[in-house]
Amino acid sequence: MREVLTSSLRWFSGLILLCTGIAFAQSTDVSMVFVGDVMLAELPGQRIKQGHNPFSAVASLLNQSDIRIGNLECVIATIGKAEDKPFTFRAHPRVLNLLKKHFDAVSLANNHTGDFGSAAFEQMLGYLEQAKIPFFGGGRNLQQAHTPLLFHRQGVTIAVLGYNEFFPRSFEADVDRPGSAWSDDEQVVADIRDARSIHKADVVIPFMHWGVEDEPYATTRQQSLARRMIDAGADAVVGSHPHVTQNTEFYKGRPIVYSLGNFVFDGYSSLENTTGWALQMNIDKQGVSQARIHVVRIDRHASPHPSRDDTGQCWLRGASGFQDCRP
Repeated sequence: MREVLTSSLRWFSGLILLCTGIAFAQSTDVSMVFVGDVMLAELPGQRIKQGHNPFSAVASLLNQSDIRIGNLECVIATIGKAEDKPFTFRAHPRVLNLLKKHFDAVSLANNHTGDFGSAAFEQMLGYLEQAKIPFFGGGRNLQQAHTPLLFHRQGVTIAVLGYNEFFPRSFEADVDRPGSAWSDDEQVVADIRDARSIHKADVVIPFMHWGVEDEPYATTRQQSLARRMIDAGADAVVGSHPHVTQNTEFYKGRPIVYSLGNFVFDGYSSLENTTGWALQMNIDKQGVSQARIHVVRIDRHASPHPSRDDTGQCWLRGASGFQDCRP
């Protein structure tokens, strides 16, 4: 039923946008949406316990896409001891039903999935598997953490990879230790190439956890690695972590969105920290054919809502960059 509804919504949305301005056109491509940091502990977790759904206002936006992906910025576990760091986030397993309802996969490559140690991280892997929520960017060992998650849709094979660049590296997976995938340049390049040569992916998209918090522009490090990933065969590069949105660019005709900002997160009041992006991309065998940035605002309950005053940015293959979408 969701597939039929999704198809109808995509056709109707595409028809409207085609008539009113630069945006998604009607398409039979695979549609993916990426969102930034999803933290389901603390206030979001308390409200979920009370029966609230932090995704309710953006459900229709997420459901416009065939594949929905978010960065899970917490560990889901009942065990473990908090690491010695300023902020640690552990969500109750009750959040799994909402994750499964609204997402088709989550990235574990960030600086909070290891907040309560290896045992809690491994327990989360079991919970996700039991709930049949695919994950990437983390695993029970180094090999699993660096193995791409593959989606097969409409004759197109899409590989997503996840990497963390934010310390401590103690959360990193090793040959015999669970954890997240660390962003080592040579390994990232090798993983992208393997996604094509070994896993036979038509399209490869790395989802990065990188950059400087509260900084609206990508660092030279981010830019250098993003371009190197595209040189290695990535079709788009998507990022999160800074808790604000960052700039975008195109390299060799391929989109780079450095930071999507927050999506479900509490503890912030500024407009910059409570503004997030949902990046929707249409994909064919040649890569990303078109993209749209949907703007969301996070309310005082840490829940995102589509912006009423910002129609976002749109791009079609062949254009030099994103342009404002007409209302």
